[in-house]
Amino acid sequence: MASKSNPIAFLQQVRSETSKVTWPSRRETMISTVMVLVMVVFAALFFFAADQLIGWVLSFVLNTGN
Repeated sequence: MASKSNPIAFLQQVRSETSKVTWPSRRETMISTVMVLVMVVFAALFFFAADQLIGWVLSFVLNTGN
């Protein structure tokens, strides 16, 4: 492959490579999107619960010493 190529040849190569891509269907995209959103909600709930628990433990430990 040449180090320098003209823009038209580059665009032709891009078009050729893009046609080889297997694009996901609308259904596959929707399923993946829903799965990502569900995992984000689970992660948010987990970190919220962990933060609350750590805060409660620290407040208990720090207030006990006084």
